[in-house]
Amino acid sequence: MKESLLSLLILVSGITVHAKMVTKTVSYEHNGTTLEGYLAYDDSTTDKGKVPGIIVFPEWWGLNDYIKGRADQLAAMGFVAFAADMYGGGQSTTEPAKAKELAGQFYGKPLMAERAQAGLDQLLKTGLVDKDKVAAIGFCFGGSTALALAYSSAPVAGVVTFHGGLIPVPAGAAPTIRAKFLILHGALDPLVNKETVDKFLQSMNDAKLDFQFTEYSGAVHAFTNPNADKAHAAGLNGVAYNAEAATRSWNQMKMFFGELFGQ
Repeated sequence: MKESLLSLLILVSGITVHAKMVTKTVSYEHNGTTLEGYLAYDDSTTDKGKVPGIIVFPEWWGLNDYIKGRADQLAAMGFVAFAADMYGGGQSTTEPAKAKELAGQFYGKPLMAERAQAGLDQLLKTGLVDKDKVAAIGFCFGGSTALALAYSSAPVAGVVTFHGGLIPVPAGAAPTIRAKFLILHGALDPLVNKETVDKFLQSMNDAKLDFQFTEYSGAVHAFTNPNADKAHAAGLNGVAYNAEAATRSWNQMKMFFGELFGQ
């Protein structure tokens, strides 16, 4: 009877519990748009006190299972992870044209950082996070989003981009940027070419920011995502999964967080 009651309570609350892992959808709002982010944490860790928090920004596909899976991985590592919804309604797509349309409303506009900040606010509102130990990670479009958030003087200690769109540091932004940066890039990425990379790195150097930049040989765009090969087969050029680069980049992120948070 007790087990049945517990199952009912879990179902009604919308919270999924696997051992000590807690995941749930979090509804929030920004500029009249209802958003549905994804929160993941291990309550055996958070029961001991506040822990570092990581906000995760998705590829242009939106908040899909791949990104939720990354949040789950971070939670298993002892972080409170929040995968942000950038588009509204937790929507995602597998159609490149639709993804381009959805992401296009953010590039070069204040909305990108503002929507990202709305997600960060939700992470902080959980009450589970040490506010001095917060980082942002992002994949592709999400990498651009994480950079835009940091450039807006948001209270993030670190940023990690995986095959991200590399937005140069805006003029005059450097004095208020708090983050250290880890940029993980495919050496053969045709969608973020050498000219773009050089311009980005020059802006980071000019701003005298603390950054690390790593290129992975043989890797193109979206190298961390196993679904990239399906996207390529469907006609999206320049993307492919690279298992070795995916593993190496994730491990490098772990080392970066160890340095950043002293763990």
